[in-house]
Order: sequence, then C-alpha cells, then structure tokens
Amino acid sequence: MSNAKDVTDASFQSDVLENDKAVIVDFWAEWCGPCRMLSPILDQIADEHSEKVDVVKINVDENPAIAAKYGITSIPAVYVFKGGEHVASSIGAKPKQVIEQEFAEYL
Repeated sequence: MSNAKDVTDASFQSDVLENDKAVIVDFWAEWCGPCRMLSPILDQIADEHSEKVDVVKINVDENPAIAAKYGITSIPAVYVFKGGEHVASSIGAKPKQVIEQEFAEYL
C-alpha cells in the first residue's frame, strides 16, 4: 500500500513542488472530523493511482507556513500541484467518486 505521505513546511518544496508527478495535497488537522473522514479516501486514491499521482498530507497546525502561503482557511482542503504550480482545489470532505471526478485529468 502506498498511503499518503506526511510532509512538512521543510519538505514541501522537494516532496510537492519539485515532484515530477502531479501531487494531491491534503491540508488537515487532528481536531477536524471531516478531515478524518477524508483521510482513508485519499489513501485509496494514493493506492489506486500511484503511477500518475502522489498523495501527501500536511498538518496545518504543525506546519502553518505552507498553510498560510496557500491561504488555507477551511479544512479539509485538497489541492493538486503539477510542475510546481497549484492547478486544482477541492474544499470539504467529499465522496471518493466526486474527488476522482474533480481531479480526473491528473489521475
């Protein structure tokens, strides 16, 4: 299984922005109930689409610099980065099918 990897403010550049694949970034927090609901869905997407996309998670409480840089005010916030650029977003917990539709061109 290739579950989503945890990234930090320090590793965001290398893990996300310099990645050759598209990267789905889950901005989350421990206290966020919808974030906990979304986590296993993103783990499934990581497993099923590992050849095209990496899925990573960043705790906004522990890594406030990246959250602030990208204006994260609501969580869960799921962003897609490709070629070092933020190219797509999804806010809130959604079913797997909806997330796959929203990000279909990157999966």
